[in-house]
Order: sequence, then C-alpha cells, then structure tokens
Amino acid sequence: MDFQGDAVVGVNGHAVTTRAWSVLFASTLAFMMCFIVWMMFGVLGVQLREDLHLNGTEFGLLTSTPVLTGALMRLPLGAWTDRFGGRIVMTTLLLVCAVPVFAVSYATQLWQFLLIGLFLGCVGASFAVGTPYVARFFPPERRGFAMGVFGAGTVGAAINLFVTPSLQAAYGWRFVPKAYAVALVATAVIFWLASAPDPGAGKAKGSWLDSFRVIRDPRVWRLCQYYSITFGGFTALSLWIPQYLKSEYGMTLVAASAFAAGFALPGSVLRALGGALADRFGAHAVTWWGLWIAWMCLFVLSYPATDLVIHTIDGSTTLRIAMPVGGFVAISFILGIVFAFGMASTFKYVADDFPDNMGIVTGVVGLAGGLGGFLLPIFFGALLDVFRVRSTCFMFLYGIVWVSLTLIYLSEVRRMRVIG
Repeated sequence: MDFQGDAVVGVNGHAVTTRAWSVLFASTLAFMMCFIVWMMFGVLGVQLREDLHLNGTEFGLLTSTPVLTGALMRLPLGAWTDRFGGRIVMTTLLLVCAVPVFAVSYATQLWQFLLIGLFLGCVGASFAVGTPYVARFFPPERRGFAMGVFGAGTVGAAINLFVTPSLQAAYGWRFVPKAYAVALVATAVIFWLASAPDPGAGKAKGSWLDSFRVIRDPRVWRLCQYYSITFGGFTALSLWIPQYLKSEYGMTLVAASAFAAGFALPGSVLRALGGALADRFGAHAVTWWGLWIAWMCLFVLSYPATDLVIHTIDGSTTLRIAMPVGGFVAISFILGIVFAFGMASTFKYVADDFPDNMGIVTGVVGLAGGLGGFLLPIFFGALLDVFRVRSTCFMFLYGIVWVSLTLIYLSEVRRMRVIG
C-alpha cells in the first residue's frame, strides 16, 4: 500500500493519509449523488402511476428498471476499475449518465421511461467503482470502516425522499431530472478535483478472463446471497415504501416520502458503524445477527390490517388489529439499521478474502444485490395484484430472509461448530 507523500493522521492508532480522507469524501459524494438519481423513479413513479394508469406490476417494473442496469453494469465496471482506476471510471460514469437523466423530462409513455431508465440506471454501478477505489487507500484493519463510510452514500435514497417530492411540488416532475442531470455534471467536476490517481490501476493480474475466474470461488456466491438480501431488500423497500404509505395510510406524497425516510436514512448513514462493528467482531457475526433482527421486524410488518368479529354473550363486537403509522416507522427504522450493518459487513468479507480482486468481486456481489433490488419491486407489485393485500411485500421478504438464515446456518454456523 502506497502512502508516501501525504501527511498522516492518526485514527485509533492506525495510519491513514490525508489523501485517503480526500478520496473517501469525493467518492462518498459521488456515490450519494448517483444513488439519488438511481432512486428517483421511486418518487416520480407515484405521480407517473396516476398519469399513465399503471397497475401494481407495471409500477414495480417502472421503479426497478434502473436497478436492473445498475446491477448488470457492476460486473464490467468493477473489472474496469481494476484495470483503469476508480478515478477515471467514476468521472466518466457521472458525465455519461447525465445525458439519459436529462432525457427523462421529455418522456411521455411507459416504454420511453423504461428505455431511458435502462441507461440512467448505470449510475447504480458506481458502488462497484468506489468500493475497491476507496479500499486501496486504507490499511486492511480500517477498510471495514472506510467502506462503511463510502457505503453511507446510500443516504441518497433518503435525500431523494426529501428533495424529489419538494422539487416536484414546486416546479413539476419534469424539472427534477433536469436538475439532477446538472448535479451529476457538477459532482463529476468536484470528484475529479478532490480525488487522486488509483494506486491499484493496471495491477490486476493476468487477462480479463483470469480476473473473472475468481467468481468460481464458492465464497463469492455466499457473499452474493448475503448482499441480495441486505442491499436488495434495502433498495426495493426504498422504492416501494412511499407508495405503500400513501395507499395504506392515505398520506400525501410529500408526507409518505418523509416517513419513508425513517427506513432509508438509518439504512444509509449507519453503514459506517456497521463497518466498524465488522472490523471489531467479524463480518460473519454482524451479518448473522443482523438477519435475525430483520426476520423479526418483517414478521411484525407482514401482518395485514385485520378486523376480528368476536361473539360475546351480549352480541358481536369487532376488534381491529392494525399497525399504526408510528409503529411502522419505528420498526422500519430498525430494519433499515440492520440492513445497513449487513451491507457493510458483506464488503468487509470482500476486502478480507479477495484483496487482489476487489473490483471484480465487488462487481459480482453488487450484481447480486442489484438484481435483488430489481426483482423484488416487480414481485411486490405482482403479489399485490394477485392477493390484493399490501403487506404481502413484507411477507415475501420474511420468507426470503428465513431461507437465507437456514442456508447461512448450514454453510457457516454448523461448519464452524464442527471444526471447533
């Protein structure tokens, strides 16, 4: 690791350069802006659903289409980061994606939004660029914390829930993508000025084919499983909760988006804490216990509003069981926290187990998480159309987390006990 030429700042006894902090700041800012744009349809889609008369499945497809491209592009962009360096790849990504973002303001039909969404979704791949880029500036014992701070750029999901509905209410929805396109260009300039050349650029060993061979390692697929739950669930619910609150509790879009931030905000800003916990207690412990807490939260959220008719000696009486909005916000807040911890701990695994192939492994794992974020809103919409129960989205996630806990137990927990 090359730290020469920089002033050194002490962090809990570990040496971290001022250049590293500058790179971390610039990368987190860029990732945050990308995430705002990536989640944009989660808010704009509520108005577009009414304007275009979309059903639940079509709405899920609209909001998740950018997530698909962001997932698929993480693999090549991760490999390109290993080859060309994070500074060049991130700057290019920000500038190129400003074009389709601007084009959203001129779309009028569903197919146009879907097509443009495929292109603007590339901003979601910025995570596969920034993660290995940032990690190369920090010593191994501080990478969990550094990647947690960088991952906190997902706070863009919460910022989107505050800023987008406000801009939409003040200037109309077509103004929003124009403003975000300009913001992407400005962010590209700031990033280039504040970042530094990637010390790992061009150091990937072997051919491109050799780089991809690492995905045959079974550990990579276990990490894909973990991240498809934590990041996929976080992304999907960040897109879905605003319209859920609007429909379930009769809120305005602005109010629903603000309450939805109760899930997205802790799920973003606490990734740094999750990374620090993974540094101290290990990635496995944080992932394992985080999923157990998520499973319990989803169990409570899964129960739909129910009216029980009780026959008494004085006649019939009705008992209503429903989740109050305050309870929903509180539980979703906890769910956001444990998803944040799980996202951070997953990439602690990556940094520890694959130091020479962080770009490609980050791309593969990020691809799995992004595919989860793409598919889940579509499944949410389809379940809503079929069963007509809004809480089916949480029922579905509850089942997925339970299966995943079982698989983690079989592949890691029981194995460690046998070895021990």
